[in-house]
Amino acid sequence: MIKPLVRLIEAFKKLPGVGQKQAERFAFFIVKSSQNDAENLASSIINAKKSIKTCSVCASWCEESPCEVCCDENRDRKKICVVESYTDLQVIEKTGKYKGLYHVLLGVLSPLDGVHHDDLTLKLFMKRLDKIKEILIATNPTVEGDATAMYISQLVKPHNIKITRLAKGIPSGGSIEYSDEITLINALDGRKEI
Repeated sequence: MIKPLVRLIEAFKKLPGVGQKQAERFAFFIVKSSQNDAENLASSIINAKKSIKTCSVCASWCEESPCEVCCDENRDRKKICVVESYTDLQVIEKTGKYKGLYHVLLGVLSPLDGVHHDDLTLKLFMKRLDKIKEILIATNPTVEGDATAMYISQLVKPHNIKITRLAKGIPSGGSIEYSDEITLINALDGRKEI
C-alpha cells in the first residue's frame, strides 16, 4: 500500500472506536472524494481545533469565553448541573428540560488511570458556589462517575447547598427481565408515586 494512504489510515485509527477496516473505509472515501471536499474537511478540522476554547467560567467548549450558557441571563443562576464532558452537556441541553447553568469536569476521578481531583475542573467549580441553591450531579452511573459524584457532594456539603443526582433505573423501552441487579436496585430506590 502506498505511504500517503497508510499514513491516512493510521491517522483515522487514532479516532475512538475506529479499527483497521473502518479507518481504511474513511481513507478510501477521502481519496475518492473531490479535491474541494477533501480540502473542506481538512479546513473544518483545523478551524475547529483553532476556534474552540474552554469557557473560563464553566469549562465547557465555546468560541467566545464566557460561553453562551454562562452569558444567558434567562438561565436559572441558582442551579449548576455538573457533567463529565461537553457531549453530556449537549445531551441534557437537547431535552429542553434543564434551564440552569452547567459545569464541565473534563473527566471523572479514576486513580487507576491516573486521574485525580486536581486533573478535573473542581477548583474552578468551587469558586462558583456563591448564591447557588442546588447542584445537580449528572456524572455517568459508573464506578468512576459515582465516586466523582460522592467526592463532589462531600466538597459541597459544608456550603449548605441542596445536592441532587440524576435518577437511575430501567430505561424507557427496557425490560425488567434483562435488567441487571444494580439497575433494578436503583430503579426500586428511585421509584416515584404516580
